[in-house]
Amino acid sequence: MTQPLITDDERAPNERPVAVVASRHLSVATPAGSGTVPVFANGDWLAPTRDVKRAVILIHGRLRNADTYFNLAERACALAGGDAGDTLLIVPQFLASADLSAHALPPSTLHWDWIGWMGGDNAEGPAPLSSFDVLDAILQTLASREQFASLTEVVIAGHSGGGQVVQRYAVVTRGEAPLVARGIALRYVVANPSSYVYFDAMRPTASGEFVAFDATACPSFNRWKYGLEDLPAYASSDGDSSSADALESRYARRDVTVLLGGADCDPQHPALDRSCAAQTQGEHRLGRGLAYARYMASRDPEGAAKHRTFVIDGVGHDAKGIFASAQGLAALFGKA
Repeated sequence: MTQPLITDDERAPNERPVAVVASRHLSVATPAGSGTVPVFANGDWLAPTRDVKRAVILIHGRLRNADTYFNLAERACALAGGDAGDTLLIVPQFLASADLSAHALPPSTLHWDWIGWMGGDNAEGPAPLSSFDVLDAILQTLASREQFASLTEVVIAGHSGGGQVVQRYAVVTRGEAPLVARGIALRYVVANPSSYVYFDAMRPTASGEFVAFDATACPSFNRWKYGLEDLPAYASSDGDSSSADALESRYARRDVTVLLGGADCDPQHPALDRSCAAQTQGEHRLGRGLAYARYMASRDPEGAAKHRTFVIDGVGHDAKGIFASAQGLAALFGKA
């Protein structure tokens, strides 16, 4: 049974086992250990194919309902006029510990607490692997010239909690190098996240200006995942390359599209992150997204040319509405 795609996918109902788990699994291995992750995909994407030209990786929201997001990806691809033969759709599933026992999953299955995967935290088992390590493994597979000889473009997209994953991964990713070496374009699409990673202590004021935030009002305001203090293990072991300047410089030059629902502007929305750290970024998702666009443009006008923000009028906190819009289809598939 497919779970419904509800618009407020960060509600407390995420704290119960998922209804559906993908039957295919991807192996992920690093020096820290190994594990597997369920994956929805159209076709046997681990088998050699010379037909695939584009790969779209879509990250589910906090409900972990990857089956629903896979159906959404298929519908969006059809709306864009995409060809299932040359467009690969991949939706990894970041499971919670409770999902394993509920579905009698093999012990090799990676699992997190309810939301730790959203910020790149390490899994609770069977090995301390980050959700970012999972994305690295997918990109490494796609970079194989033998398997994907015709691949020219990879898109990593996510909505709400998934949008948080994508924005953070775009800041700290180590997995793009094999694609870059082959000349494969990599784009990031961030839709309606509750918060963003800032690169310093500046935060927006009610007047729209940016000032240094007083940490006594919220000591956690600049800690990961809202800032660069206390980076996750995935990013903190890179020495100088994980400095704020290095991370910001690389992020500014990556191809990032932010999609915001014009009606996602309720400061009391039950799914909105209302922690003090999140509220330093603005009152609601729309305001936070627009403020972050100004922040990036003010810090690196040249790099900002690769960062685009679109407001989709009349759409709230709704993944289907975002990705089925003209702007969403163009971001995912390069055409409306």
